[in-house]
Amino acid sequence: MIKTSEPTAGTLDMPFRARSYGKAELALMYLPHITPSSARRAFSEWIDFHPELRHLLTDSGLTPYSKRYTPAQVRLIVSVLGEP
Repeated sequence: MIKTSEPTAGTLDMPFRARSYGKAELALMYLPHITPSSARRAFSEWIDFHPELRHLLTDSGLTPYSKRYTPAQVRLIVSVLGEP
């Protein structure tokens, strides 16, 4: 086994960063064991379960047609759901 001093993507050593994420990309971080489309739908249901979060995301510019979450929207999501 080769060990490196730098963590690789997907390891627990990598801190979570609030950056722009595609909807499926962020959903898969929370639900890694299902398909991207299923993760995106389930994640949207999680958000809908928190009406205050859905309201804040809508106020921040998120629409049903948005393809990505902005860093500010990711911070809102993490503040309610926790880090993935």
